[in-house]
Amino acid sequence: MKKLVIIPAFNEGSNIVRTVEDIRTHAPEYDLIVINDCSRDNTLEVCRTNNIPVLDLPVNLGIGGAVQTGYLYALSGGYDIAVQMDGDGQHDAAFLARMEEALVRERADMVIGSRFIQKEGFQSSGLRRMGIRFFEILTGGLFGMRITDATSGMRMVGRRTIELFVKDYPRDYPEPETVCRLLRKKYKVIEVPVVMRGRESGVSSISAAKSVYYMIKVSLAILIERLR
Repeated sequence: MKKLVIIPAFNEGSNIVRTVEDIRTHAPEYDLIVINDCSRDNTLEVCRTNNIPVLDLPVNLGIGGAVQTGYLYALSGGYDIAVQMDGDGQHDAAFLARMEEALVRERADMVIGSRFIQKEGFQSSGLRRMGIRFFEILTGGLFGMRITDATSGMRMVGRRTIELFVKDYPRDYPEPETVCRLLRKKYKVIEVPVVMRGRESGVSSISAAKSVYYMIKVSLAILIERLR
């Protein structure tokens, strides 16, 4: 099978080499592509200097548009499996083998790497854990399946899901919404335990000031998804 890691990146110049080296060391059978979403730092220069495959977007599309670009690249390249991993180095490529084994064994459409199943490694801040727990309860109540880490940016999908995401993918904060979309369409979504790291440098795209907007926007999007 052809396998691809999609790495959306915005101002990750200080992290991107470490992220790519981790993939090349622990999952060398995976191709990779960095989607540079108009970074204002040296992300593009670092990729080119270190011979890292990169697509440089002409305009800032946000996380949703950047990831969807990666899925379009995967579809056009004939990939059977696509993995989304953040460019900040928090995701451990050593767990890709576990995720792939579960995807194939369970014939799943999406495998989410969850930090909350075994509760090891970096667990995020207390405030964010409360938000993630809220989405777990909301998803369980609306779709009948509780996802412990719906906001996880480490997720693996098969060809059928790649084709769906190329046609339709949310723009802002897409992770919980895409999970609910798959559940509504009766796609099979499963989770496997992973261990994540804390961010060593840079800042998260979701600041404290954006947290309220994030919770309201994503909650409304999930409710609308249920009504479709």
